[in-house]
Amino acid sequence: MPNEDTSDAIGKGQKEQEDRGALLDDSKSTMGKASPPRLVSMTEVLETAQDVSNMAMAHEIVINSNFQIQKIEPPQNSLERRVKEIVHKAFWDSLQAQLNETPPQYSQAIKLLQEVKESLLALLLPGHTRLRTQIGEMLDMELIEQQAQHNALDIQQLSSFIIGMMANLCAPVRDAEIKKLKGLTGTVSLFREIFRVLDLMKIDMANFTMKTLKPHLQQESIQYERSKFQEFLDKQPNALEHTTAWLKAATEETVNSVSSSHGNCPAVVSPIMVLNQGFMNLLKWDQVTDTYPETVLMDRSRLQELQQRVDQLTLVASILLVTSNTVGAAICGLPGFVDKVKQVTCALLDGLNHKLEESLLAVSDQIYREVKSLPEHGCTPLTSEQEAILKGQIRSITQRDNVIRNLIGERIHSYLKGFLNIPGPQNCLPALPGGLAPVQAELKEIGCIFSRILHHNRMVFGPYYSGILVKLLFMDGDAGMDSR
Repeated sequence: MPNEDTSDAIGKGQKEQEDRGALLDDSKSTMGKASPPRLVSMTEVLETAQDVSNMAMAHEIVINSNFQIQKIEPPQNSLERRVKEIVHKAFWDSLQAQLNETPPQYSQAIKLLQEVKESLLALLLPGHTRLRTQIGEMLDMELIEQQAQHNALDIQQLSSFIIGMMANLCAPVRDAEIKKLKGLTGTVSLFREIFRVLDLMKIDMANFTMKTLKPHLQQESIQYERSKFQEFLDKQPNALEHTTAWLKAATEETVNSVSSSHGNCPAVVSPIMVLNQGFMNLLKWDQVTDTYPETVLMDRSRLQELQQRVDQLTLVASILLVTSNTVGAAICGLPGFVDKVKQVTCALLDGLNHKLEESLLAVSDQIYREVKSLPEHGCTPLTSEQEAILKGQIRSITQRDNVIRNLIGERIHSYLKGFLNIPGPQNCLPALPGGLAPVQAELKEIGCIFSRILHHNRMVFGPYYSGILVKLLFMDGDAGMDSR
């Protein structure tokens, strides 16, 4: 039975993490610029790539609360899908041909029964002693071969037992699939569907196992990631070059901020303050000119996605604030009005794939149409002057120095920074600044993800950060040093 579906599904997470891990591998050429080049053997390259891949997989399981292995299907009309369908059809046609012979030939069917037996046994937990015995007795391959030789093999009876056992072992989400199996009568179609559902059950079991072991994996992942990074650091002595530059910039920014707020008093800067500022800077990272710190490369794509969402929410909140100030709070207080404007704005700004000016032009026109319909609800229509002001202020948000855009951006960053100071689960949320209520739910989600990334990263790379920050903070004669 061709079972590449299962292997592909189980390997999906690894494939994704290999792609993510390649970011670390790709950065090697820029990490060691200060050191003389040395020859690296192909064995070392392959070992490093495998270590990075494994580290990325462990990291993804721990950081991504929704991480799940999923079944992969080739794209429609792709060559891979066509080849797969041809191979599978040939396999099942061959089985049907054997069963149609007189007397029937069961060699291929017996191999399938052996695979089914192995799959069922693999789904059992250590305590399933009775079920293990039942499977061994009912799917006794030696007895089945003897029955086949004497043309006494009852495929339907074995199929009924297999379906019943699958019903006992499957997750509730697969009950409908099991019910469909019970309605099938053709041997070939029944076997084909049994294997399909068994593949799904294997994925369910893998996800259940990961969820059960996740608390243990979290602690193990910290030690594992740190040890693998140390091995990488041993091979690339300057592999913290960009991390040092990142923390140096965050140190200078933090010292200046604290100094300005304390006046002539000594400024006390803690490593935690610097690291938090460093992570906040990643939400404003220039993806073209700035090089990512080596210690956060595993989360680069995730942080870039958060940065894009923050940028979009900054625009959305700015547009809603402008709309409220122009048309009046009473109108914005109408049931569903703000949600509708927010939905329209998010849809038009989604991905920011187009030029921002064009997107905001479309947003201003659409919001005007929404506002124009308000007289139907008894509201005073906008004057020509108000219309011009509304459209002009929305379009002016494209400017980087726009007052409202900068104000909202500062408030969003301040709110998100509050999440970094909350240990563990976010049971106590930071105070929400004004003007952000319409996007509070989205910001809370971003804050929780952002906090989870920082806390795990700090647990893994804390020793490296401490060594760098001690030097940076002690070298700054104007800054005090807080050991926290």
